[in-house]
Amino acid sequence: MLGTGHSLEKIIDGAVQLKQVRKEELQFGDLVLITTRNSDYSVCVLEDENYIVSGGWFARKGLSPTKVSITGCTWGGSIIKVDTLAACGLRLEFSNRVITTTIRKVRVIRGVSKN
Repeated sequence: MLGTGHSLEKIIDGAVQLKQVRKEELQFGDLVLITTRNSDYSVCVLEDENYIVSGGWFARKGLSPTKVSITGCTWGGSIIKVDTLAACGLRLEFSNRVITTTIRKVRVIRGVSKN
């Protein structure tokens, strides 16, 4: 959550410098491995802005793997980067309203399932 003293301008300036994976950079079959403060997620890119997600909250609820879309990344409040799949320092938000803890590490493996 943003503390007091953070202006929208500072947030935008900081967003430009984030280590991030943008949705438009990904292709069908790419695998994105995401480590948050509390969990590990694997996200396989499908078509039509859908993903197969395993791990983390989904695994704890017995829903892993599951097909879901990703809303984007957030600082923990209502500001969301909808063009971003994952960014270190932010939280991943899924379309089912699940929001992860802070992302610590992101790794992209290209073309895992091109079949």
